[in-house]
Amino acid sequence: MSLLKLSNIHKSYFLGKTESKVLNGINLEFNTGEFVSILGESGGGKSTLMNIIGGLDRNFDGEVALNGEVLDHRKEKQLDNYRRGTIGYIYQSYNLITHLTVLENVLVSLEMTALSHTEKIARAKDLLTQVGLADQTKKHPNQLSGGQKQRVAIARALASDPDIILADEPTGALDSVNTQEVLEILNKIAKDGKLVIAVTHSQAVADHGTRIIRLVDGQVEADEHLKEPYMIENSSKRITSHPLPASASYVSAFRHLIYNIKQNSLIILGTAIGIFAVLLFSGLGNGINTYINDQINSLVNPKTITVMANPSGKKLNNTQAQREMQQFRQNPTNFFISQAKIDAIKKTTGTSYIQPGYQLGTYSLNYNDKNVSSSGIQTYTKSYTSNSLNKGSWPTGKEIVISKNQAITLSGSSKKYRSLIGKNIDVTINWLSNNNSPVQMKTTLTVSGISDSSSGVSSEITVLSYSETRSLLSSAGARTDPNFIIVNSKNIDTVDNVANQIRKQKVNGKYAFSVMTVGDILKTVNNYVSLASTVLSAIAGISLVVSALMIIVTMYMSVAERTKEIGILRALGERRKDIRRLFTAESLLLGLFSAFLGLLLAWLFSILLNNFIYGLIKFNIVQINLANVIFAIVVSLLISLLAALLPARKASKLNPIDALSAD
Repeated sequence: MSLLKLSNIHKSYFLGKTESKVLNGINLEFNTGEFVSILGESGGGKSTLMNIIGGLDRNFDGEVALNGEVLDHRKEKQLDNYRRGTIGYIYQSYNLITHLTVLENVLVSLEMTALSHTEKIARAKDLLTQVGLADQTKKHPNQLSGGQKQRVAIARALASDPDIILADEPTGALDSVNTQEVLEILNKIAKDGKLVIAVTHSQAVADHGTRIIRLVDGQVEADEHLKEPYMIENSSKRITSHPLPASASYVSAFRHLIYNIKQNSLIILGTAIGIFAVLLFSGLGNGINTYINDQINSLVNPKTITVMANPSGKKLNNTQAQREMQQFRQNPTNFFISQAKIDAIKKTTGTSYIQPGYQLGTYSLNYNDKNVSSSGIQTYTKSYTSNSLNKGSWPTGKEIVISKNQAITLSGSSKKYRSLIGKNIDVTINWLSNNNSPVQMKTTLTVSGISDSSSGVSSEITVLSYSETRSLLSSAGARTDPNFIIVNSKNIDTVDNVANQIRKQKVNGKYAFSVMTVGDILKTVNNYVSLASTVLSAIAGISLVVSALMIIVTMYMSVAERTKEIGILRALGERRKDIRRLFTAESLLLGLFSAFLGLLLAWLFSILLNNFIYGLIKFNIVQINLANVIFAIVVSLLISLLAALLPARKASKLNPIDALSAD
């Protein structure tokens, strides 16, 4: 039984409706140990016949049988396996992959075998030694002569131990010396038990083989046996082939990326700048949120809940409650809390104490003929922390805490303002009487402390003791109903539960209270900061869209530049999916390198910015967390993947024959 049998092969090309017959009823059989030359003039159908034998051309009539088993040319997977395990190609134009070294060009075929990595390297070096290139393994094809390139092509064709070697004009571009050497190598390959089929138009080349088939106008004109096929002496174990592993595609993509690093570095840099900007703004958002949280929590007890009257009687959401808080600060006279409402609050479970308070209207402070006026004086509650104090202590009895700015004005010195502690100052407060008419209260209080909100998160505060304020109001005939209440949760985990209980409290069928917690304030502030950070990140993300377009253009250019390489890889047995994966892998590597560079830039810039700002606010304002890093890497890879889909798909759909003929 013959190794390869062609039965009634017909092939035509069509230009519109005009048919041009190329092969017209070819019937041939080939055996191992033969060195067959298919001889004929240009246009006689030699290359077409070789493409059919090699499993590249699927559009023909007739049958091709290997070891008696007919190949189904409709099944692409079967042809991929056939080319990978049975066929080795040698081309007139060498068809070496330019960005790979001599050794790597041979390894391309070996990547689709079951050999270990060490065995692949050893076999590639052994084959290069056999063709006289042991000292050229690290060179690239552009550093070799024509004869050396053809020897590399021969070594690559033999690498996977195929049954059939197809040589298309193997000496067409060589001088006489190299021609002779290549023909001797082909003869040796046939002697080693393989079928060598060489397409040529040279009679001198054809005479070196064991058989000459003359092809004229798509038909076999003569089939001349010059000598008997070589006897098969080598019966060693054959190398098993298998589909290309994914890792090989990534290695190949990495090699091409590094080979063209100057071109690719611009794309990497462009994408990295976008990643850097997104990371920076995200880190700024994180840092600002954390800074505000720390500052507010350092000034206000996070377990306290501020409760005010709800004049509307409607259920309020967080935003509406904050509006009520703003109105309360502008006009606290509309928010008196009756005893019935205080009793309702006392029904709340999970509290450690309930403390009423007053926020009064305009007031003035006088000391040694120096005067300062403001509004919003209030009573001390346990919601304040010691961080709100610059010096001294909170007021008890006939005492007052004034702000740093007020102390500076009253003392007349920014250096000696603390000397005001322990001094008596005159205080005048404007409020309402029981019949809601204006009333003025005057008293003398001792300065017990000075507040200092240097962080700028909240205003400096002026506070009185609750007992003294209530006494003043009562003496002046003013309203003594509190206008806010501080409720303290037993622990921080139950703050929201306590707040929700109070929100649901009704008096006379109406929602009685407007409730605010530190968490509510922080949520609102954080939402604004996050929104600003997201908007800035989105603006920065525009550069990522530009980067995606750059990658798409680059990938399309790469497909165009590497068309012949795609044809070579397909001829060696790589599948469509392997070609897709090759270009997708290169794009993903671009994205990965971009992400790492973007992370490096963001890290370095965050260090510089934090060092600069730390001296001002004693806080690292840029805080890039693990989620930001993962997001940056995922976004970069996703952009790269999406950008590669269309170019990779185009590459995989290229016809191998057309790709091999590309310039």
